Amino acid sequence: MSEGTAINTGYVDPVNDLGALLLEVEKPARYTGGEYGRLARRDAPLQTLIAFPDLYEIGMSNQALRIIYNGLNRIPGVSCDRAFAPAPDFERLLRERGLPLYGLDTGVSLKNLDLLLFTLGYELGISGILAILDVSGIPLRSDQRGEHDPLIIAGGPAVSNPLPYSAFIDAFWIGEAEAGFFDLAQELLTIRQNGGSRAALFERIKNHPHIWVKGKERAVRAVDSCFARRETASSLEVAVYPVPSMKTVQHHGILEIMRGCPNGCRFCHAGYWYRPMRQKTQDALVREAEAFITRGGYREISLSSLSSGDYAGIGELVDALNRRFSGRHVSFQLPSLRVSSFSLSLLEKISQTRKSGLTFAVETPRDFWQLAINKQVTEDSVVEILKEAKRNGWRGAKFYFMIGLPVPAGEYSEEVEIVNFITAVARKTSMHFNVNVGIFVPKPHTPYQWARQIDSESAAAKLEFIRSRLKPLGHKVSVSDPFVSMLEGILSRGDARAGDLVEQAFRAGSRLDAWQEFIAKDVWRGILEHHAALTGEFLAEKNIEAPPPWQHILSGVSSAYLRTEFEKSHKAALSPPCAENCTAPCGVCKRDTGIMRNENSCGAESPEHPPEPENTAHSDPAIWRLLFSFTKEGSAVFHGHLSLIEIFSMAMGRAGLDVLYTQGFNPLAKMEIVSPLSIGIAAGAEMAAVEFSHEFSPGEFTEKMNAALIEGIRVNRAEIYRIPGGSKKHSLSSLLWGFGYADPDGETAYVPASEEKAYRKKHLDAGAALFSLHRTCVLAKNIIIDDSKQSAALPWASYFDVYRHLYMTI
Repeated sequence: MSEGTAINTGYVDPVNDLGALLLEVEKPARYTGGEYGRLARRDAPLQTLIAFPDLYEIGMSNQALRIIYNGLNRIPGVSCDRAFAPAPDFERLLRERGLPLYGLDTGVSLKNLDLLLFTLGYELGISGILAILDVSGIPLRSDQRGEHDPLIIAGGPAVSNPLPYSAFIDAFWIGEAEAGFFDLAQELLTIRQNGGSRAALFERIKNHPHIWVKGKERAVRAVDSCFARRETASSLEVAVYPVPSMKTVQHHGILEIMRGCPNGCRFCHAGYWYRPMRQKTQDALVREAEAFITRGGYREISLSSLSSGDYAGIGELVDALNRRFSGRHVSFQLPSLRVSSFSLSLLEKISQTRKSGLTFAVETPRDFWQLAINKQVTEDSVVEILKEAKRNGWRGAKFYFMIGLPVPAGEYSEEVEIVNFITAVARKTSMHFNVNVGIFVPKPHTPYQWARQIDSESAAAKLEFIRSRLKPLGHKVSVSDPFVSMLEGILSRGDARAGDLVEQAFRAGSRLDAWQEFIAKDVWRGILEHHAALTGEFLAEKNIEAPPPWQHILSGVSSAYLRTEFEKSHKAALSPPCAENCTAPCGVCKRDTGIMRNENSCGAESPEHPPEPENTAHSDPAIWRLLFSFTKEGSAVFHGHLSLIEIFSMAMGRAGLDVLYTQGFNPLAKMEIVSPLSIGIAAGAEMAAVEFSHEFSPGEFTEKMNAALIEGIRVNRAEIYRIPGGSKKHSLSSLLWGFGYADPDGETAYVPASEEKAYRKKHLDAGAALFSLHRTCVLAKNIIIDDSKQSAALPWASYFDVYRHLYMTI
């Protein structure tokens, strides 16, 4: 560690070891764990951890992390924990307290692992890797580590050129984890159980055909040939666990319907890296969706792929999913649709539960340029779709463009043409748009790996032109940061010297370089000015005849094929989509690896979910309101009110409770939590209510919810009441009197709601920590008329007593 020394401990308990100090950092729930579906174990002989080199809310949406986490934890004797890059405020806290970074499941110190794994989907994630290593007391450079340090393995699409990271990573997994990594882990477990050393583990790792280490002549990309045929029950859990407790950037289930893409867009790294296209069957996807809903509690699911419209029978798949799950208020999203595969009827199907947005990845506006990048998105086709969409209720759309693509410009300026395209489409449709403009970064293993990257000054001028012309017309414009794109380009096609620049920036204080609020641009500018010639070398056009620095990594796509595609780009010549019997093979398809299409596109009938109980026959029908109290303790105290609502909503989904939902654009469970509780305060009996259209056993509710809730939250009492149609439905908040707090002397203080803020301030002014406060109960106004009870003289009463007085108890 750069500051202080990590405590020599095997495990960290963040609630006990950091406690109230966690309230000093932003979003402390990032670091406390306790989620539903944790799988790691302290007693496993082989201890591993998958680390994501960005913040929790980014990493918990990552499909690769879930695949590796679940895959390793399915192996008896192997434990795989999770960790994420600390934000700078939490990194400082760990250093000040002398604590290492730890796994969220078990608290294991990263320093004490056998294997520390990273999935790197974006080049600038390397700054997160360095922060994770350094704060854990692990030397940054491989050649400085010893027997008591974990072996560091990195994978993911960004390591298709591993050279910039090679000083820091011991070994690189090239390709897809399902195609051999879990078998390798099983071998490493055996070595460890037989007393094998770190050196023995590394010896086996480096000789694997899908592993690249410094000095190795070749590593072959691993391709999961069983991706489209893997339908066992255990595989359903791969994408589900663990379920995040706080809101993430993509807070929905990710149903990977297809891997790879048939279209061959020449700028697209993922499209080439994940060849060939493989599609799961409709039946398998319906079963996986069932797992997301029943095991995960998700009500929004993305049908994920590089181009979902190319899935054979996508309409039939959506129909089958809607038939099965729309009665449970589950919606499905298609985040990636090509304009040529776009169907408004398909979008209507997707929007059956929640209205989806319209997104057009145009990339470049002129037809000739479209052909150059191997796409076909015309202005006329976009206008036709938007006019039809407008007639069906849509009012806007999102467009994606890129500047700096290596297309023959001729007499045209790309920034002017982007403005002209949006202006023309807006005029013809009378709509306003969200326009996102990125900067093209050449990637290895693509036809554009030889292309020059636009310099940051030119990029900034073009982006400012687009923004200044479109914003006054009522369009929202967001653009990439030219400086960050330049750093991405340096790492994308750089060598080990690029890694040296990253290390310099890290040691000078730059953190999480993809984030505007964390990157130290002044530090980076000084480094790049000092190494201007090197920077220019990495960003310049490459000699197409010279072998690239990443030549030791065999993606399966031949260099000859990439050169042909690069030459066709200059001529704006279109290449056909990948097909089983293509006339110009790229080299990926082999005897055991090839294109796999969904073979049951007509689809077997999916059993329909029983229709939701009808509650609209009367304008004010009778309902059953289930009142319950719950605890909020331990790691759960670091979740805020909005997170708490989501936690209960997802838990009810996992518990299979058919509660009532609101009507309208975004249906939500009809649930009320009586009073928000500040982050950091524990609670013994918070009050909440949820509504049903029918009778439901409070005991069954308690049992099912407690099996589905996260650590630290438990239902401890429940009662249900029938509220007749036409009678007043008292909300919990309208009945609120106040709260009970545990005083330091062990007595309970009863505090009216209007005085709660002053009560807390009094204790804080006296030196008590917010973390030490404990709200024991939530109390209702005493509206009970009962002369036989002394409680009638008190201003407050139990919510259960009040509701029992108001309504008949079931």
